[in-house]
Amino acid sequence: MERLLPFHLGVFINCPFDTKYRPILEAVTFTVFDCGFVPRCALEDADFGQERFSKIVEMLKGCKYSIHDISRVELDLSSRLPRFNMPLELGVELGLRNSGNTKMRQKKTLVMDKERYRYQKYISDIAGRDPQAHKNHPEMAIQVVRNWLRTASDDSRILGSAAIVKHYRDFRKQLPTIAARKSLQTNPMLFVEYANAASDWLKIKYPPQA
Repeated sequence: MERLLPFHLGVFINCPFDTKYRPILEAVTFTVFDCGFVPRCALEDADFGQERFSKIVEMLKGCKYSIHDISRVELDLSSRLPRFNMPLELGVELGLRNSGNTKMRQKKTLVMDKERYRYQKYISDIAGRDPQAHKNHPEMAIQVVRNWLRTASDDSRILGSAAIVKHYRDFRKQLPTIAARKSLQTNPMLFVEYANAASDWLKIKYPPQA
């Protein structure tokens, strides 16, 4: 994956990282690539020399677009506490947008949840930015992300959601072979290896149009 890229191509993904959520993360990552953008995520960098929160802030600053999934509000089974990382990073994004910096004011933000209006019960201050519902289904997440990027970027080259879903299904069928060929860890793959596999597959199967 590219580390340094133009501001207008970066899409930061803020979401749960647990195994249960992984199918949606992988579908969203693939969709971002298929729409012609580059996903950024805290999982792509294993260097903990830089304090984690600072790294996330720098990624957000470098991306015109960001996707924030706030669906994981249930209490953790072991700690009996909620997880606040996703709302925290969404707050950073909204703070950057309202900082007065001309570049940051160009930022575009998508908020997702499993149900569209559920947020009103736990984070009502984001009213006016109604989350889009993915219903915990990867292909619904593909449609949500594709439609948002098409509108936010005004890029007419972005394919329809049905075409992207077809691409994704084809890629998923070939992914075990791709992983085996490179002797990659699976279940799950490392995020950076999954992202590289998706990006490379799309470049070969569907070269970018000028």
